[in-house]
Amino acid sequence: MQHAGTRLVDCASEIFIRIPTWGSHAVSASQTILVTGGAGYIGSIVTRDLLSRGYQVVVADALLFGGESLLDLLSHPAFTFSKIDISDADQVEEIFARHRFYGVVHLASIVGDPACKAQPKLAERTIWEGSRDLFEFCERRGVERFIFASTCSNYGKMKGQEMLDEEAPLRPVSLYAELKVRLEQFLLNRSTPVDVTVLRFATVYGLSLRPRFDLTINEFVRDALLRGELEIYGPQFWRPYCHVADIARAVVFVLERPRDLVSGKTFNVGSNDENYQKQIIADEVGKQIPVKVSTVERAEDPRDYRVNFDRVRALGFEPRLRLADGIREIACAVGDGLIADPYAARYRNS
Repeated sequence: MQHAGTRLVDCASEIFIRIPTWGSHAVSASQTILVTGGAGYIGSIVTRDLLSRGYQVVVADALLFGGESLLDLLSHPAFTFSKIDISDADQVEEIFARHRFYGVVHLASIVGDPACKAQPKLAERTIWEGSRDLFEFCERRGVERFIFASTCSNYGKMKGQEMLDEEAPLRPVSLYAELKVRLEQFLLNRSTPVDVTVLRFATVYGLSLRPRFDLTINEFVRDALLRGELEIYGPQFWRPYCHVADIARAVVFVLERPRDLVSGKTFNVGSNDENYQKQIIADEVGKQIPVKVSTVERAEDPRDYRVNFDRVRALGFEPRLRLADGIREIACAVGDGLIADPYAARYRNS
C-alpha cells in the first residue's frame, strides 16, 4: 500500500516518542496523582512524565482503545492501574477508598467532534455527568489539585482575524465543545477548596504510545506517505496545533506551579507560532514527502480560529517541538513499518 515516491525523511537518528527515563525523585513519594484516561493518546505520556518526576501514579481508564500503552509500566513500583469507567460512581468511589490523592489530572473523555456526535448519550454521561461526579469526590476526599483537560475547540469560530485569548467569547459549534464549556463553567464558578486549573489544549499531533490517525497532521502524513495524495477540505480554515509531548509536559508543568499562579485559572496550551491553515500543513508535509494535493472548498461554518498562548508562556511554559518534528516522526514510524496498519480502527476515536 505504500506510495512508490521517494521519501525524503531520514529516520536513522530520530527519537520518536520522547519518554523520560526514571530519574531522581523531584517530589515527595507521598504525593499520589490520579490520571484519568491515562492509557490514552495524551495520558500515556503524562503518566510517564509524572513517574519520571517521582510521583506515585494511579491510572484509571476504561480501555476503550486497549491498554498496550501501559504494558511496560506494570512492574514500575510507583505505578498502579485500575480499569474503571469514570461515569460509574461506584467504581470511582472504590478507587478513592483505596488511595489518597494529592492531585487529579482529568483527561478521560469521549474525545473529538465525530466521536461525540456518534455517541451523544455516552459523551454526555462521560464528559459532563462523570466529570462532575468525579470532581465532587475530589472535594469530599481532600484532593488539593485538579487539572481539567479542555479544548481550544471551545472558541468555535472567530470573528475577523483576531487571535483569541482566554477571555475571548466561547462559541462552541459541536457537542464535544459544548460539554467541555459546560464543565469549565461548573468548575470555575464553584466555591471549592480544590485548586482547579483548566487547560484548553490546541489540536494535538505527533506520536504517542497510543497512536492516533484521526488527527489532521497525523492523518495528512499517513495519507501522503501511503497514498501519495491529499484531499483537503476547507484549506483556508485556521486551527492551533501542539505536539502531544508538549501537551503532556504542560500538564505536569502546571501541576507543579505555585497554587496562587494557576488556581481558578484557564490556560490555552500551545504556541502562537503553531496556528496553521490546513493548506500550510499540506505544504509542510510536501517538503518531506512527495505528495499530490487537491483542495475542496467548504461553504458551511466549521471551526475556524487562531489562538493566543501568551498567558501560558508568561507562566514559563513554551512548547519545544514544531510541525516539522511531528511530520518527521509520523513518517518514520509509518514508513518503517513500526505501525503496521495506520488505517486500523483502533487508531481512531470514532
